[in-house]
Amino acid sequence: MRIITGILKGRAIPVPKTGLLRPTSDRAKEGIFSVIDARRYFDNTRVLDLFAGSGNLGFEAISRGSSSCLFVDREIDHIKHIEKIAEGFGIADKIQGIALDIDLFMEKKSFGQFDFIFADPPYDYYMIPEMTDQILADEWLAPDGWFILEHDKRHNFSNHEKCVYTKSYGRTIASIFKSDPSDF
Repeated sequence: MRIITGILKGRAIPVPKTGLLRPTSDRAKEGIFSVIDARRYFDNTRVLDLFAGSGNLGFEAISRGSSSCLFVDREIDHIKHIEKIAEGFGIADKIQGIALDIDLFMEKKSFGQFDFIFADPPYDYYMIPEMTDQILADEWLAPDGWFILEHDKRHNFSNHEKCVYTKSYGRTIASIFKSDPSDF
């Protein structure tokens, strides 16, 4: 995996050797970020990367101008890997990593609002609909914030009242939500 554009363009993002990841494909990542770029800037935004894995999505956002990214993953080895990559990229001051189960993290609600929230859970994660509704209801998103969720065909959010975009990239489906869907 490589960073597509921005200050870190072309830098490789190695995948942790834990065997527990399904990284976002380059095709899906490029599609997701193209949709965002057409409508919104990343400059000085706060990002939350849930189920962070390799940090692929958060690093792409930082490369494009985000001022900070909070990476959350239940695997400490994933967080250590992300921190090592950030150090190598010279952006350690822009990231924070938390090794915690996402359900427990979502209960905390003490991290403020984010301009972009990326979530790439395992496709069989049992709380995808509940997590989506919680993020949209509990003021995790800044007023103009975006929630970008990757899932498979077991979930269909195209009729969700706050879903503004959904597209399939092979097996992966990207759905984008906004607190105010009229502003898309």
